Amino acid sequence: MPKFPDHPERRVAVVTGASSGIGAATVDVLAEHGHPVILGARRLDRLEAHAERIRAAGGEAVALPLDLTDPSSIDAFADKAATALGPIDIVVSNAGVVDPITGVGGDPTRFARSIQLNLVGAQQLIALLGPQLVEQGHGDIVFVTSDVVVRPRTHMAGYVAAKAGLEGLCRAIQMELEGTGVRAGMVRPGPSSTEQGTDWSEETILHVMPHWERWGLLRHNGALLPRNLAEAILAMVSAPKGCQLTLVEVEPEAPIQENRSTS
Repeated sequence: MPKFPDHPERRVAVVTGASSGIGAATVDVLAEHGHPVILGARRLDRLEAHAERIRAAGGEAVALPLDLTDPSSIDAFADKAATALGPIDIVVSNAGVVDPITGVGGDPTRFARSIQLNLVGAQQLIALLGPQLVEQGHGDIVFVTSDVVVRPRTHMAGYVAAKAGLEGLCRAIQMELEGTGVRAGMVRPGPSSTEQGTDWSEETILHVMPHWERWGLLRHNGALLPRNLAEAILAMVSAPKGCQLTLVEVEPEAPIQENRSTS
C-alpha cells in the first residue's frame, strides 16, 4: 500500500483578503478548528481587531498588511508570514476585487489592475510561499476563484479574465506539485453575499442588471453566505492524505417557491 504523511498536528494557515467576506469567515472557521492563522489584507485596522478577537478566544493569530497590487508589499508579507507563527502549511489565496469593466472600450489601466490584483499578485505570493511547503513535503494551497469562469458576466471582463487565468494557474500548479505531498485546489463560489460589488454606483448596477438578465444570470435571488465558502475551504484542506479535492464549486440554493412543480 502506498504511504502518505499525515497532516501535522499544528497547521499554520495564511489567508489573503482576510478583512471581510469569505476571507474573514475562513479565518474564523480555521481558527475554530485549531489552526493558527495569519491574516493578510490592506485594511490593517480590521485585521488587527479580528486577530485580537481570535487571541482573546484562545487562538493564535497575526495580522499583516498586504496589497496585492504592490509587489514590494507582497514580498514583505511573505517574508514576515514565513516566520510569524512557525512553518506555514495552508495558504488560502482569496483576495479579489470586482471592477465593472468592459473588454471593449474599458479603461486598459483598470483592466490591468484587475489582472494584477486577482491573478498576478496571487501567483507572486504562491511563488514565494509554495517552495517552503514543497521542502517540508506537505501542505495545502487553495485558490478562491469564481463561477464567472464557466458562466461569464458582462461588464466584468477584467474579473472574468483574471479568474479564468487563476484557474489555469492552479491547474498548472497541480501538475507541478504532483508527488511533492503538497495539494492545490480551487473553491469556485457562485453569487455570494460579500462586500464585492457594494462599491458600485446605483447607476452602474441599474445599467448592468438588464444585461445579466438577458444572459439568464439572475435565475433567483439566493446568495451564498461567506461561512458557506469557508466551510468548503476547510473541507478541502482537511481531506485525508492520499486524496485531494481539486475543484469544489459552491452555488446558492434557490429559495423555496410556492409552485414547486418540476414538470
